[in-house]
Amino acid sequence: MIAAKLPIQRPRDARLLMVDPHGHIRHAARERFVALLSGNDLVIANDAATLPASLRGRHEPSGDSVEVRLAGRTSLDALDVHRFVAVVFGAGDFRTRTEDRPPPPRLAPGDRFQLGPLSATIESLLDHPRLVSLRFNGTPRDIWAGLARHGRPIQYAHVPTPLALWDLWTSIAGIPAAFEPPSAGFVLDWASIGAMRERGIAFATVTLAAGISSTGDPELDRRLPFDEAYRIPETTVAAIREARRRGGRIVAIGTTVVRALEHAAARDGVAHSGEGVANQRIGPATALRVVDTILSGTHEPDSSHYQLLRAFADDATLVAATAALEASGYRTHEFGDSIFIERRKLMTSQAAA
Repeated sequence: MIAAKLPIQRPRDARLLMVDPHGHIRHAARERFVALLSGNDLVIANDAATLPASLRGRHEPSGDSVEVRLAGRTSLDALDVHRFVAVVFGAGDFRTRTEDRPPPPRLAPGDRFQLGPLSATIESLLDHPRLVSLRFNGTPRDIWAGLARHGRPIQYAHVPTPLALWDLWTSIAGIPAAFEPPSAGFVLDWASIGAMRERGIAFATVTLAAGISSTGDPELDRRLPFDEAYRIPETTVAAIREARRRGGRIVAIGTTVVRALEHAAARDGVAHSGEGVANQRIGPATALRVVDTILSGTHEPDSSHYQLLRAFADDATLVAATAALEASGYRTHEFGDSIFIERRKLMTSQAAA
């Protein structure tokens, strides 16, 4: 697949590869995705706005330049912004491929970073020389102001020009919570949401602090996704119940929505409202309890996002879908094309089991 290089959320030529429950593959213009929905369906999207989570500065003990990428948080509370999980890089920026970035200087608990107007201290190393638990100094107001003034969006080398935050905020963006954009939601605008309403298709949201997609380190990448805080409104849970009553599908816009809903349903198979931290891995062994269909970006097979898709379709189907994406020149990454997968039908013997 080809990396999408232009920061355009809804390009007119965006495409959609569709996989039905029997593994059959079709292609369509992405703008037609509403036509794939039925009147009783419920579409759920992640309304998290993207944080300026890349902070450049200095590692005070050594004096070396660093980039700190915020990567996790245990709460969505606006006042609880002192502690983050972070990945630390050496000197450089997004123009160098992540996997080619130099490591940071040797890090240790108690080390301080000066990150523009922000000061932060390493509380602990998290079993990897560049993954740390970081505590910011100052009041919540100070921290938010420092992030707004000094932070930049996390960015990768496939987009050659610097990104602005508005390049990454979806049309429904609410509270700043995501470390990278819930980019499957780029497919949405108010016209498409209005078209759903006209057809009786329900729409709801969750908020999940979407984490980073790559650290550049194979060992760390195998740990992805990191734990992600989420919030599910009672109105969304009520909409799920109503869609089930009417025989409609639950359609997730993006892997982050799947992760939030399935974590909230882990206890008894029913999604519950409230806040939590999604710490599960979703993959081929996962029995999905809530979500029936996913609209997602196109993902390379070694990514954590692709592993989640294995809960919706068997490996042979996903291999065929990847081959179709590559043969047709689909674009990947956050500004790329999309894939629409309906959960596979179980064989009678499997269903009986």
